[in-house]
Amino acid sequence: MTAGEQSPERALVGVGEQARRGGWLGVATAAFRATLADPNLRRAQLAFGVIVAAQWAFTVALSVVAFRQGGTAAVGVVLMICTLPAALLGPFGAVLADRLPRERVLIGAGSLQALATGCAALALGVEAGAIVVYGLAIVTAVTFTAVRPAHSALLPSLCKTPQQLTSATVVRGLMDSVGTLVGPVVAAGGLAVGGPAAVFAVIAAGTAWSALLITLVRYERPPRNVRPRRRIAREAVEGFAALGRYKDVALITGIALAQTFTRGCVNVLVVIVAIELLANGEAGVGVLSGAIGAGAVVGSLAAALLARSHALARWEGVGVALWGLPLLGIAALPYDVAALAFLAAVGVGNALVDVGLFTLPARMVPDVLLGRVFGIFESLISLTVALGALAAPLAVHAFGVRGALAVVGLLCPLCVLAAWPRLRRIDRAIIVRDDEIALLRGVAMLRALPLPAIEQLAAGVKRAVVSSGTTVFDEGDDGDAFYVIASGEAEVYKGGRALRVLSRGDGFGEIALLRKCARTATVRARGDLHLDTIVRNDFLAAITGYRPAAHEADREIDRLLHHDAAGSETAMHLPRTVR
Repeated sequence: MTAGEQSPERALVGVGEQARRGGWLGVATAAFRATLADPNLRRAQLAFGVIVAAQWAFTVALSVVAFRQGGTAAVGVVLMICTLPAALLGPFGAVLADRLPRERVLIGAGSLQALATGCAALALGVEAGAIVVYGLAIVTAVTFTAVRPAHSALLPSLCKTPQQLTSATVVRGLMDSVGTLVGPVVAAGGLAVGGPAAVFAVIAAGTAWSALLITLVRYERPPRNVRPRRRIAREAVEGFAALGRYKDVALITGIALAQTFTRGCVNVLVVIVAIELLANGEAGVGVLSGAIGAGAVVGSLAAALLARSHALARWEGVGVALWGLPLLGIAALPYDVAALAFLAAVGVGNALVDVGLFTLPARMVPDVLLGRVFGIFESLISLTVALGALAAPLAVHAFGVRGALAVVGLLCPLCVLAAWPRLRRIDRAIIVRDDEIALLRGVAMLRALPLPAIEQLAAGVKRAVVSSGTTVFDEGDDGDAFYVIASGEAEVYKGGRALRVLSRGDGFGEIALLRKCARTATVRARGDLHLDTIVRNDFLAAITGYRPAAHEADREIDRLLHHDAAGSETAMHLPRTVR
């Protein structure tokens, strides 16, 4: 870290300070600083924003190519054909995000996107035919599907605390929103100047640059077990099983899929609204899509206020509802200014959805499964977007343009209304988890862990109550767990000598676990004692799996053993954490 950079931990402290000094604006500012203070997060976020812009520009340009070939029906069919392979292959590609370093997956995906879109630009330039372009578009769509799972699974490993992850998700949402705005604007400019070929060429350059940027990301990688290649299909299925196991994640995913189905409809409806309902021509498609991006940028700035929120699940629900309600408004008021304003509201909803959708699963699912869970979600996104793109022309044929807008607009609000009680329960459970993590972070060696590791420890913690005067363990016992005091006090003895008193936030018991020896001291409750208990295997996996934590543990153990050997008088001045 250079002299001009601020550590993420210090930036996170600034959230509270900014809140006291500047109110909600101070909270938003500190949330962005907490992420941007880390150069690795900056690089990862910027690369992601470029890829999102490329994806939106790609969708606009491809829609125009299809419309030129066969009109409205062709737009829906082509978008469906291009996204279905991504939906089918996504779960298998996401296995790579759990097998390989996630930054390598992003580098490979960006490079392949650059190659495919560059070839598409060339194919249009030499008039090779729309079929060639559609084939290359399928390749591009598949690689786009691989980007979000790998990036979503990488982001928690770059963070230390839940607040930093939320802040990072907010910033990523801003990058997503900026990309949603810039992509269609670039597409509109490219279409006006050089047609779809020019748009594809710009996409190729941008995705190549994003891949280069990811090569500069450095972080402590989580441990990975080497698995035989023949298990890839089984591992992909494990991602689906995880959604069944983690019911709250399944609910969060489910309401988000209502939003992505609506998004597929909107991709087609925007073309029809711009060209047929508002008579603004092809460039109007980019302008209306850009309105979504503009609203998303505003929404992302407002979403920074959620960095300290304990209601992320409910805010996701609000965001999902905002994907539907504005379509009802366009149906009622089909005018240029009104359409821009309503689509901007859709963009605000998109920003709110992303904060909960990409923060909460990362906190509920083990890191080893995270890439696959996000990959399945991306595949389901591709599937529901494809179904939405196919359903929109059918809805227009059945109900007319304004009727289709009204029917599609009702889906998201109704889904959120049904899920609202469960969303409230999810938020309450996260508050409890945050308190557990805050307690564990009080122990120096645990503080060195990245967020996925500390989340996993918090998820596996068992609360134990020890009555006054009862021994937690005796000197010479076998070590089976590590303990952190949640409330109360404990006395530490060695060879019959009193060493010190432990209180809330102190941890003890790791020498026997890490050095594979018997307990080196006796710990006895001094009054009723409430303990967070971490079993041996969970503790060892976390500490030995990350070099900074292992180094901190070794340093503390060496210092403790040295002082213990010096006698009880010296031992009275030991550091707070005693084993």
